[in-house]
Amino acid sequence: MPGGRLTHEDRRRIEEWLADGLGYAEIGRRLGRPTSTISREVARNAASGDYLANHAQQAAGHRARRRKPARPAEPVAEPAEVVRGFVDQFATLLAATGLPRMTARVFVCLLTADASGLTAADLVRRLQVSPASVSKSIGYLEAMELVVRQPDSGGRRERYLIDDDVWLRAWQADTGAHGEIATAARRGIAIFGADTTAGARLGKMGQFFARLSEQMSGSSLAETVVYDALTVLAALVHASRPLTLNTLATALGWSRDRTTAAVDAIRHQPAVADPLALQAIGPETYTLATRPDRLSPAQRRALRK
Repeated sequence: MPGGRLTHEDRRRIEEWLADGLGYAEIGRRLGRPTSTISREVARNAASGDYLANHAQQAAGHRARRRKPARPAEPVAEPAEVVRGFVDQFATLLAATGLPRMTARVFVCLLTADASGLTAADLVRRLQVSPASVSKSIGYLEAMELVVRQPDSGGRRERYLIDDDVWLRAWQADTGAHGEIATAARRGIAIFGADTTAGARLGKMGQFFARLSEQMSGSSLAETVVYDALTVLAALVHASRPLTLNTLATALGWSRDRTTAAVDAIRHQPAVADPLALQAIGPETYTLATRPDRLSPAQRRALRK
């Protein structure tokens, strides 16, 4: 086949035509090959000055086996490609939780950066996106307190990084949001009435988010504050009447600040008082009542009988 490797039949013909005295150019013309192919074939595979087809075939085969390239190894992904793949995959998982896709990519990129963080230009280059996209994502992450910014060594640019406290801040933000939802739901019960359909729904909602907030808060409140909060609850139960902050502080032998911190702990983490609820009935005056979401409307009606 013109342009392909010489076959055994080609070599047999070359042997015959050389014996007939034909030149390389004529042999090449008859085989449809360049003259250089014929001359190179004879020079490489002739034996003791004579060209023999069988010997030439064996020599060519032996040479081909010696220079046969090794089987190419499986392509290895470049480190940068591996990193980009991880960033995209992780970002997809975060996007499924509600984080915008581009914001998730920026966050994972910062998450996998070294301790010095990255500049906006670094993020643009790594993610191959526009500066505007990076700026918008950084703003989103800063609003969630997931990213902090620091000036670089030259002071001309800012570097963005994720510090060691990011998870605690995110945890506390979620915990506070759940507590606020629970508190809002309880306000709704007071507005619509505990015996209404809306009140029952809000009660279940409030109970769910209060429990979630309690479980997530864990040790977010200092142990001493929790202990003080429980002491304030015990004082209100024992007194069986509303008490002011000053009365509580005097009776417990505490400072006003300590008493205020304990009351605020109950107000911000209502689950601490479960199954009771702290109620403000006047300026800095508090009492206790049962939580409206602890009993269902049917249970309350049954208890009234």
